[in-house]
Amino acid sequence: MANVRAKKHLGQHFLTDLGIAQSISDSLACKYYSEILEVGPGMGVLTQFLLQKKNIETFVVEIDHESVSYLKTHFSKLNNHIIQGNFLNLPLDEIFKKPIGLIGNFPYNISSQIIFKALEHKDLIPEIVGMFQKEVAQRLVAPPGSKKYGIISVFLQC
Repeated sequence: MANVRAKKHLGQHFLTDLGIAQSISDSLACKYYSEILEVGPGMGVLTQFLLQKKNIETFVVEIDHESVSYLKTHFSKLNNHIIQGNFLNLPLDEIFKKPIGLIGNFPYNISSQIIFKALEHKDLIPEIVGMFQKEVAQRLVAPPGSKKYGIISVFLQC
């Protein structure tokens, strides 16, 4: 199978820089959990580094059928750890019974929704690591009184 093409309607922007993928993977603390969930792995550029982590079980959730086929073909280590579907609709507390780390190259069009879902499951998700579009990242860390400060800033910083 050839490379998967990014689909604009899914907000896909595939990570291609191996150095950045390694850096994102290395940013996981992995102190409070033994399982990680990658949102939107695409062709597995970040996934390949996650699968190298010792004592950490990697799961991925992917909405794109083409990407799921690619992952099944190229990442046998994922075997039954590929969840095909929309992260926003996943019953996380039914799938995972113990804390998980959340990681990904998050699609811009749903990155705020991903954060809100993670916050709804804050007891299940003690850590989020990922790449965000610059404007989203600025909103996440905006200090009180700044133009970018808003509801997501307040919830995340609490």
